[in-house]
Amino acid sequence: MNATTNFAATIGLDWADQKHDLWIQPAEGSKAQHLHLEQTPEALHEWAAKLRERFGNRPVAIGIETSRGPVISALLAYDFIVLFPLNPKALKDYRAAFSVSGAKDDRTDAQLIEEFIRLHRHKLKALEPDTQLTRQLAGLVQNRRHLVDERTRIVNQLHAVLKTYYPLAETLLPRQMNTPLAAELLARWPDLETLQHAELKTLRAFFYKHHSRSARKMEERISQVQKARALTSDPAILTPARLLVVGLAGMLKPLHQALARLDKEIEQAMDRHPDAPIFRSFPGAGPALAPRLLVAYGTNRDRFHDAGQVAQLYGVAPVVIQSGNSKTTHIRHRCPKFGRQTFHENAGCALKQEPWARRYYDQHKKRHDDKHHQACRALAYKLNRIYFACWKRREKYDPQRYLRALAKNGSPLHKQLEIPSPASGE
Repeated sequence: MNATTNFAATIGLDWADQKHDLWIQPAEGSKAQHLHLEQTPEALHEWAAKLRERFGNRPVAIGIETSRGPVISALLAYDFIVLFPLNPKALKDYRAAFSVSGAKDDRTDAQLIEEFIRLHRHKLKALEPDTQLTRQLAGLVQNRRHLVDERTRIVNQLHAVLKTYYPLAETLLPRQMNTPLAAELLARWPDLETLQHAELKTLRAFFYKHHSRSARKMEERISQVQKARALTSDPAILTPARLLVVGLAGMLKPLHQALARLDKEIEQAMDRHPDAPIFRSFPGAGPALAPRLLVAYGTNRDRFHDAGQVAQLYGVAPVVIQSGNSKTTHIRHRCPKFGRQTFHENAGCALKQEPWARRYYDQHKKRHDDKHHQACRALAYKLNRIYFACWKRREKYDPQRYLRALAKNGSPLHKQLEIPSPASGE
């Protein structure tokens, strides 16, 4: 489509919250046109209808500095519009080549976008929308990540303030400050004094309600509460800290509820998705990571031609820079960070489930000075090749099949696992 389609016009669209700037260049060479478009569905659809009429329903190429959002969704509904998303960094460098002063405005940006896709679209890839269910799932997992990040931010603030006056809360709930249990406890008993004045049966009922029902753990917590001593009795410290903790705990409660609703929606969307069994079979891909991996690959099997394209897009593959006799390798920074994080986290979970993954991780970590993240990226690169084959063939992950492949190829990894080679035909 990039090189062979004869577009009736090329258009640069510089979008914003209030209005969009467009630069329209007809293919027959007539004068280019600049116009403003209000950020309303009515204005956008009215303009698209006029565009169809003007160019006789012939294909039109539109460049835009994004790959998702309401403008993209609206324009993808028109069969004669072909969208080319541009990397903002690529356009920034392109602008810098002609404007060394750094000056910019919306009209100029729209003109540069149009020029970029008119002259260089053979190097770009047109945006092909995925299925409605996959796009919905993508929005759900992305929003979940935003809420998790917000929860982490609030929890970090809680850690900081509790250390100044109420360390017992950290002792009672080690590594549980991001749970509804912690938010409820801090909202109800925001300091040691109120906690120690609570009746023992009330405390037991509280922990029991939050599914902490171990008798040993219960008595241990009660003992810690009874023996604890206040870190400070200075009202100048206690009063502001207590009010801050109550406020932060109050912010966590609706976040937990929203995350629970999102998790339910994600699970229901996965249950309806035809590719869900494939991604749920991947090692380390639980309820949170399986949907994120599915969204990363998508539904269109023609989107990626090989596993290398996936690894490069999501920053799993390293960048090699070679000049003369020097050669360096480093992490790929220009990539969708959420996608790279997905593969990285999955590798960390997979090495806990798959013996071969753990051995591969340990080998790589030993060779590279015990660098955990580097070993995780190496494992993610290897896992991606397996996942890609499963995705392409629409097959579930089979660990025994992979072990047979290791044995067949005489892999040193298989020998180090001390697993007898599977019999032929098994």
